Amino acid sequence: MVVTKTPSCGCCHLWVEHMQDAGFKVEIHDVDDMTPVKERVGVPYGKGSCHTAEVGGYFIEGHVPAEDVKRLLAEKPNAKGLAVPGMPLGSPGMETPDGRVQPYAVELVAQDGSTSPFSRHGN
Repeated sequence: MVVTKTPSCGCCHLWVEHMQDAGFKVEIHDVDDMTPVKERVGVPYGKGSCHTAEVGGYFIEGHVPAEDVKRLLAEKPNAKGLAVPGMPLGSPGMETPDGRVQPYAVELVAQDGSTSPFSRHGN
């Protein structure tokens, strides 16, 4: 897995640790401008987050749980990747001291850029 992030992002490092704990080998690239990476892999406008990963021919945008990445790689849908827009509290890398999880959805991004629900968390 290759993760591209800005050098100053702290929650990105925590998400990387989450992925490593789940068994992923992670290579990190720090860049000042994430826009070219997001455009190259096809992250739809408005679905961006603070880091972009690439694994198995898919992009993983934002704080997607490792279990969803593993499911994506096992099912191999005809899609561009998964996205968790924004930075929901309680998602991997955005944990809170009290363990609270803001409900959020992981979205599957189709080849045409449209999205559909892939999984829900914190509900």
